[in-house]
Amino acid sequence: MFCGNSSETLSFGKSFAKKLSPKSIVLLKGPIGAGKTSFVKGIGKGLLIKEDITSPTFALSHQYTSGLIPLIHMDLYRIENKTSAEELFIEEEETMEANNGILIIEWPELIMPIIKLFWLVEISYADNFGRKFHVTEPNFSKNL
Repeated sequence: MFCGNSSETLSFGKSFAKKLSPKSIVLLKGPIGAGKTSFVKGIGKGLLIKEDITSPTFALSHQYTSGLIPLIHMDLYRIENKTSAEELFIEEEETMEANNGILIIEWPELIMPIIKLFWLVEISYADNFGRKFHVTEPNFSKNL
């Protein structure tokens, strides 16, 4: 999928939200500035979330409960220790499970081996402008 600007990224996120159900986990990979948080904002629009969605880089996690499905948005960019990343993930996964929410994780590389079922969205810069999105649907047997 190609998105030429942030407006198209928001629209793509909004339409992608329709594919998600309670307890979905979405992993977002891509370089700094690729549009990961913009994509999450679009998902939030699709879920009818009323709060402003912002990057959780410094807070590590933000929770939004005003929409159709609760959303937890994590960002592991600043975490360098695998154990710390896993502990935070497990804590937020428990919250997601209890609230029948959706968990979206930016910079998920440290925790990918412990997640069994997830959507993977890889974002890259296109040649001249815009972004390319590659979406891999959940495959339960992938990390077993």
